[in-house]
Amino acid sequence: MAGHSKWANIQHRKGRQDKLRSKLFSKLAKDIAIASKMGGPDPDMNPRLRLAVSNAKGQSMPKDNIQRAIDKGAGGEGDDYEEVRYEGFGPGGIGFIVEASTDNRNRAAMEVRTAFSKNGGALGETGSVAFMFDQVGKIEYPLEITDEDGMMEAAIEAGADDVETDEASDDQWDEYEPVHTIWTQRDDLGSVAAELEKKFGEAKSVNLVWKGQNEIDNPEHAAAVVRLTDALEDCDDVSTVFHNFDMTDEALATLEEDE
Repeated sequence: MAGHSKWANIQHRKGRQDKLRSKLFSKLAKDIAIASKMGGPDPDMNPRLRLAVSNAKGQSMPKDNIQRAIDKGAGGEGDDYEEVRYEGFGPGGIGFIVEASTDNRNRAAMEVRTAFSKNGGALGETGSVAFMFDQVGKIEYPLEITDEDGMMEAAIEAGADDVETDEASDDQWDEYEPVHTIWTQRDDLGSVAAELEKKFGEAKSVNLVWKGQNEIDNPEHAAAVVRLTDALEDCDDVSTVFHNFDMTDEALATLEEDE
């Protein structure tokens, strides 16, 4: 909960949000095209496409962009892309899972390996890190949708596992929009998201994510973890980066001292 909010704020303060948003739209379009190619262009008949479209809408992706991506997939584009997962270790033994969609596996692997090696980490073998994470569903709604109790009640009724609610901030420099985060089992994500949409409308985001089973509390490595995360996110084929670093108040303070 707190770590999620703090990590988002770090990205804002470092001036990366516009770049990340542009890359997010590119990733969402790629996800939609691949889903449309694999299962057809009708979201009602294609659960993967329905999830991809719902997530794109939650991120305010324009409807025209969404439709273009669907049409590209239905027209045969997206054939050359494959989804790849990389695992590695950052400073202090922090585990990283990196998801990519690429039409050139060798290029993607080289970029990811270089990002690790230049920032105090090392690319590992498949399975070297994943055992420290669980793949789970994650749904986000803005705070104004309902209060914490209301979201908890609705989420549990829908079959979710847990709800975490960020604290609203009155800091005028805090650009991050606090959210309710709903956690689900991997296979329950679609059904829980559908039930919550009936009650609250479209979510801000709906994703399968890798969640660390035990986060590592090692504040002195905070800056190095941020640098490695930034470098990995800057790789053209990388779509999402996950790690099991605990962004505690102490860790955050070390970053603020470096600014």
